[in-house]
Order: sequence, then structure tokens, then C-alpha cells
Amino acid sequence: MVALALGLWRIDRQDSMWRDESVTYQVAHRSLGELFGLLCHIDAVHGLYYLLMHGVFVLWDGGLVALRLPSVLATAMAAAGVGAIGARLAGRPTGVIAGLVFALLPVTQHYAQEGRSYALVTAGVTWATYMFLRGCRDPRARWWTLYGVVLGLACWLHEFAALAIVAHGLTLWRLRVSQRLWRCWGISAVGVSLCLLPLAAVSAGQADEQLGWLGRPGLTSWLQFAGISIVGWLLCRFLVRRTGRRDLAAMALPMLVAPAGLLMAVSLVKPWYVERYVLYGMTGLALPAGAALAWAVEQRHRLVPVARVLTGCLVAVATIAVLLPWSLFVRTPESRKDDAVAVAEAVARSADEGDGVLFMPARRREWLLSYPTVLGRLDDLALAESPSVSRTLQGTELPPETIRRHMLATDRIIALTDPAGQPLDPFPQEEAKRQTLKEHFEICDRTEVHGAQVLVYSRSGHCSP
Repeated sequence: MVALALGLWRIDRQDSMWRDESVTYQVAHRSLGELFGLLCHIDAVHGLYYLLMHGVFVLWDGGLVALRLPSVLATAMAAAGVGAIGARLAGRPTGVIAGLVFALLPVTQHYAQEGRSYALVTAGVTWATYMFLRGCRDPRARWWTLYGVVLGLACWLHEFAALAIVAHGLTLWRLRVSQRLWRCWGISAVGVSLCLLPLAAVSAGQADEQLGWLGRPGLTSWLQFAGISIVGWLLCRFLVRRTGRRDLAAMALPMLVAPAGLLMAVSLVKPWYVERYVLYGMTGLALPAGAALAWAVEQRHRLVPVARVLTGCLVAVATIAVLLPWSLFVRTPESRKDDAVAVAEAVARSADEGDGVLFMPARRREWLLSYPTVLGRLDDLALAESPSVSRTLQGTELPPETIRRHMLATDRIIALTDPAGQPLDPFPQEEAKRQTLKEHFEICDRTEVHGAQVLVYSRSGHCSP
């Protein structure tokens, strides 16, 4: 209930939507034929999620609320799953507190209000982990079958959910389980892998285009990973010493460290790492944190009543002081890279009917694709084929010479660009846009919005007062 309430709190994020959410919105509004055509070309890794969102919008086209509501509900399910795992491993107080810790984590709140698949993946992996735990204690076929089915669905929502299999294998190794349990887990893991093969085969051919924008993890990413891993390790070590909860530590630490660590290590060769791809690893932090807090609560009898009250107030104030600023921030447009809503509104104010429009770079066409009424007023000077016709996310563009010719035949152009100082794409089409604007046009107006600029160009010497 706490996770659900936090997810619904300011779910519209001040009427903002960043470009990845815009992809979900516009793709989910395509027909099924257009959607399948897209998935054969790109974004197959998100195919099941897009189909789910297509169904959501068919049932209720509720704008930003409908876009984010599945993530809110999935986060509530994930929090319940963390609570169920904690209760099975260490009792109900641990489960309740671990579930609350998970719900309150800023990163959980962030993706609870994100119109992407990551909250649903987290819910799937969390409940698969619960089935895994039940199977370890009661190795009947039904638990391992449910484990394979739920984890398989999570993997079809995003392939990197399969890294949870590695974490579960490490848990079995640390617990030194019987050969029978190894066999049960191995059969389920192979089943999940075979189920994932068709998606993996399709998405492997799309990987360069899908993930080509990624770079290798930087120092900040490594320090963040190291810091979270050390905190998790210290909590687990504390639990083992104070409470003997080796099973909880063996479950939590691999989930926290293995998926993210493996993906970062692979990314040194082939950049694939983004922290949201392994968001479900945060369950491995919530579990030992919840268990440690539950242990602390159990020790309250050692304090006199006044000290108990003062300690409780101090903890509450510290928690609010740390979490409230983050909770407020993740519900603002500034918490994301850009705001497609603000861009569309700025274009609607600046553009006249029939003005030319350029997206620099071309992938920033996404800013207006979810607002066809705004885009429809403008002449897209570089567009060769629309996204639906070309079976792409942002459409395809004309050759540089044709773009230049269209620009020279236009008196007024609206250019949508990244903020000043961002790297410029080296592609010939982008160079043609920049060079033609520089030689034949001047900037008449500049509107800066979060993560973007809307520039109005006119022929040199013809800017309106």
C-alpha cells in the first residue's frame, strides 16, 4: 500500500514526459501490424511490454496516467514480493520492513513513475525469486515450474532479467544445497534459456542499433556500484554475525552484486550497461536492510522508554530529511533528461502553420511524435519515410543534398536541438542541416526548455520584430 501510494503521488510529474516514455506512448498507439513490423526491425527486446501497453491504451487511453499506471502497480507487486521473501527468510517483521525499504528507495520511486518496462521486470524477477525460495525449501515440481514461467515472462519483458539466473545459482552454491535442488534449478534455468532463445536471436541482430549509443561504464558508475555492493556486504556480514541469517545473506548479496557486476564487466568489451536494466538488483539491498532494521527494533527493550522515543524520533527525522528531497525531485521534469511535453508546447507557441521543422539530431523527432497535432502543422524538411511506414522508431531521413534543397526552399524553419554544449552527430545529414542554417539563415528566437532548445530561423535579414 505504501508503494502504491508513492507511485500514485504526483504520477503526472507536473505534466512532463521524457523521450523514452514518448517512445512507449507513440509505439503503443500504433496498430498491431505496424507494431509487429517495428519489432522485426528494432526494439524487439521491449516487444512484450509494447504489446501490453497497446492493450492498456485500447482499454483506456488515459494519457500520462495510463502510461505510468502499469509501472506503479508493478512496483507495488515488487514491494509485496520483497516482503514475502523477507518474511519467509526471517519472519514477518523483517518482511514488512524490507518491503517498506524497497518502496522508499529513491530509485524505486523513480521507476515506479516511468512509462517503461523496468518496474514490471523487477516485479517478475522478485516473484520468481520467491518461487525459487519456495522451491529450495519444498522441492516439488510446482514451485520450480512457477519459477520458470514467472522468470521467463520477466526475461521476455527485458532480456537482462536472465542475469537473475546467475544470482540464483550463486545462492545455491553459497548454501551448499543437495544435488536434487541443483537438478531442479538447472532444469528450470535451461527452460527459461530455451524460452528466451527466439527473442535473443532477433534482438542480437538489432543490438548495434539498439545499444549503439551506450559507452563503457565510467568512474562514477563503478564507484556507485562499489559503494552499493559494500553497503550490502556489510549489512549481510552484520546479519550473519548478529542473527545467523546466512540464508538471507546468501539470497540477497548475489542478487545485488551479480547482475550489475556481470553487465558492467561485459560492458568493458561491449557497452551494454545501464543501471535501470538491472533495477531488480535493489531487492538485494532492501532485504538485508530490512532484516538489520528489524533486529534493531527487537533490541528496543534494552533502552529505557525515554531513549526509545528519542531514538525513534531521531530515526524518523533522519529518514524524512534524506528521502523527502529525493522523493520530491523524482516527481519533477528535471529528474529526467528532457521533457517532450515542454518541447511540444514551446513549438506550438513559436511555430506558424506551414513552417519547416528540423530535428537535430534526427532521433530528437521523438519529441513531437507523441504530439501529431503539433507536428502536423509543420513541414518536416528532412523526413523520407514516417516511423510507421519505415518500421522504425523515429523515421528515416532524406539524403543531405535533398535536405539542403528543401531548406533553401523554405523561408522559416523551426529547429529542435539538444542544449548548447552537447556533442554533435557527425552524420552527413546532420552536417548538411548545420551548414545550411549557418550559411543562409539566422536565429530569430531561442526558447530553452529542460533538455532541449527550440530555435526559430529565418532567411538572413528577414527576422520578424
